[in-house]
Amino acid sequence: MEELHTTKVVQNEMMDRPVVEAGVLNFMRTGQADFPGPLKELEEYAHENRVPVIPHETAIFLDFLLDIKKPKRILEIGMAIGFSGSLMVYGHEERTLDTIDRYDKMIVAAKENFEKLGVADRVTIHEGDAKDVLPTLTDQYDFALLDSAKAKYFDFFPLIMDRLQIGGVLMIDDIFQGGTVFNDLETIPKRVRKIHKKLNLLLDEVVKHPNLKTSILPLGDGVLLVEKIDDTDFSYLLEKNF
Repeated sequence: MEELHTTKVVQNEMMDRPVVEAGVLNFMRTGQADFPGPLKELEEYAHENRVPVIPHETAIFLDFLLDIKKPKRILEIGMAIGFSGSLMVYGHEERTLDTIDRYDKMIVAAKENFEKLGVADRVTIHEGDAKDVLPTLTDQYDFALLDSAKAKYFDFFPLIMDRLQIGGVLMIDDIFQGGTVFNDLETIPKRVRKIHKKLNLLLDEVVKHPNLKTSILPLGDGVLLVEKIDDTDFSYLLEKNF
């Protein structure tokens, strides 16, 4: 693969705080199979350059889950350089992807990578803030991946559920903040307290909701799976704020 666009990223220390024992993590990240050549190269580039993409164990699970779920219409919030988006449609001509991102450098890099992996014709990039883009989408999706600004997860959730069809699954990445999400607020640095509050609010409202089916997995920095089981309107969550 030709050299990919480089992009400077604000370092996230949570990338280095796994929520499982080190030996288990090492096996999940190095003991499982690699992806086909182009995807492997893109994944390795992202990790080497500290681009915040899903870690290998989460990517392996995502690929496995999609082979079972067999979605046709996929929605992604948080595109980065296009690794997870490419993973979800690469080698699957029946799948299409709508992906949202607001960062110009990421968008430029992702467009180039989608072209190089031969999936650009099945990917639609929506440029802008997801809170503005999501209400404009008219399609219904059978799978969605949320991997963007953690402080926005709670705000994006009802908008995503509105676009998800009954039986559709939402996969939310990075919900544990290196395990600190369960610590007392007073122990959390002020610069990330909004993230702490919003992630806790998301877990409180979603995990035990009677009209949702959920599961939590200790992959990467935590994965929350949500299945939409009926037509419940979650717009009331938009009124909850700090």
